[in-house]
Amino acid sequence: MTTTTSELREAGTVRLVDHLAAELARAGVTHVFGVGGANIEDLYDAVHRGGSVRGVVAKHEFSAVTMADGYARTTRRLGVVAATSGGGAMNLVPGLAEAYASRVPVLALVGQPPTGQEGHGAFQDSSGKAGSFDALEVFAPVSRFCARVDEADSLPELLSRAVAAAQADPRGPAVLLLPKDVQQAQIQVPGRAAVPPPGVPAPTASASRLGTAALTAVSDVLHGAGHVLVIAGEEVAAANARTELAELARRLGAWVAVTPDAKDVFDNRDPRFAGVAGVMGHANVEDCLRRADVCLLVGTRLPLLARGGLDRALATTEVVCLGSEPPFVAGTALGGNLRDALGAVATRLPSHPRPCPPHTGPLPTPMPSPPPQTRGRTTPYTQAVAAVEAALPQDAHVFVDAGNAGASAIHLLPAPRHGRFVVAVGMGGMGYTFGAGIGAALATGRRTYVLAGDGAFFMHGMEVHTAVEYAAPVTFVIFNNNAHAMCALREQFLQGGIRSHDLFARTDLAAGMAAAFPSLEVTGAADATQLRTALLRSNATGGPAFVAVACDPREIPPFLPFQPFTEAAESKESSDERGVVHVG
Repeated sequence: MTTTTSELREAGTVRLVDHLAAELARAGVTHVFGVGGANIEDLYDAVHRGGSVRGVVAKHEFSAVTMADGYARTTRRLGVVAATSGGGAMNLVPGLAEAYASRVPVLALVGQPPTGQEGHGAFQDSSGKAGSFDALEVFAPVSRFCARVDEADSLPELLSRAVAAAQADPRGPAVLLLPKDVQQAQIQVPGRAAVPPPGVPAPTASASRLGTAALTAVSDVLHGAGHVLVIAGEEVAAANARTELAELARRLGAWVAVTPDAKDVFDNRDPRFAGVAGVMGHANVEDCLRRADVCLLVGTRLPLLARGGLDRALATTEVVCLGSEPPFVAGTALGGNLRDALGAVATRLPSHPRPCPPHTGPLPTPMPSPPPQTRGRTTPYTQAVAAVEAALPQDAHVFVDAGNAGASAIHLLPAPRHGRFVVAVGMGGMGYTFGAGIGAALATGRRTYVLAGDGAFFMHGMEVHTAVEYAAPVTFVIFNNNAHAMCALREQFLQGGIRSHDLFARTDLAAGMAAAFPSLEVTGAADATQLRTALLRSNATGGPAFVAVACDPREIPPFLPFQPFTEAAESKESSDERGVVHVG
């Protein structure tokens, strides 16, 4: 006879994994993403028995982390990933590194061999004993908190500390290493919950108080400014501060630009919207910055991808910053909780709105046309992205992968008004979107678009199988140029010529996916019209869809490091005369 968790609780003890699963459910976690294995199977058993949390099995641990990441970014709740020891554990590292760099709250529960076998030749031993490497040392650099649960009774305290660290500023991953025998151990049911329920902040995650002197200094600068350019970042979304940002911009009469990973924090169709800042952005942002008396950074440290091409203008403009972390550029900073900071500054400004000065808006950067020999056989990025825009529901989530297709989408595609527009620029790992889009779709039930190139697809695109298995409402749009095209263009512009290994033999991705997954809605779009039709059809379905569109690997995307070379070709100037922005 099977003993239920509730019966064990009545007896005063419970398996550690049953308590852990119950605590996750009580904290509002609805999904645990991962890949199974002998040293994590007990946790999956507890999740299955408990019934309140849904276990989702991915094809690869990297994608399992990105599922938890996408879940966290779209719900603003803790994302949870579970994996076994050895190679499974090590596959978590790049995904956790992205969550660390992008400040995404993720809890990783990592199985380990039984404690009695550590240092005695255990399979997949990472205890640091007897010549094995130490998992604590591996995960510590990519986590806000990392601990090994050596004693079962220590779990409640360690779980509480892990969750608090993941959700405190700066947010990020927390890792608990769980030996198999500790997972199976019976523990006394604690008298108090280890983690707070949804909506209740963890004890150590309370917002730091705003500094009065800094608040006064920032408010005085903005009050006296004529023209203000706001550059808003991802922390606005993480802090749920879009309304406060819009109100401050209204009172300032400011132009509002966004960083590449924050297109959704301000309405892209608002007359104040200046465009995307940085290397995938719009020339209007630099124009507004040169006209501005003050540049106000909101929820961004302004890293290189968001700052590329703006350094000269920033050097002659006063900069103030609102955010939990100091910026990468010199300026007056007000730290603390971002929503509180936005509200406090706004209340010190006149309540009546100021008119926004005229500006050109986010006009697309003119780029060379595709080569004549490929016209009619491939779809230009501008047309393909326009087809996506025409079909995209305004409550959809969009996840944009790395590469030429990603740069084009960031530059050309307006963010949906009521959904996320996520770009993983923390580590910029290819293939991030396949797991992240699935995690977001399962968490929210909303149609989610994944926009990726074929290079990203070949890395982690078989997570489409996970979408099929769980009927996730994800539309995968693959821009197939049969190449690692951004690498090939870098070779052409920066290294004297394209090397053949970044150009692939032609692959019919649509035919392959249709054969592999007969139940999947699959389309090979020959042009923008077919692409739009296929996307509209996918919107009407409840499950996943896959659309591939052929693009040209020689088409140059709107990417600032490439612009001097295209301009030089037209004007006969050298790239050295034009100046090159180096990224990567």
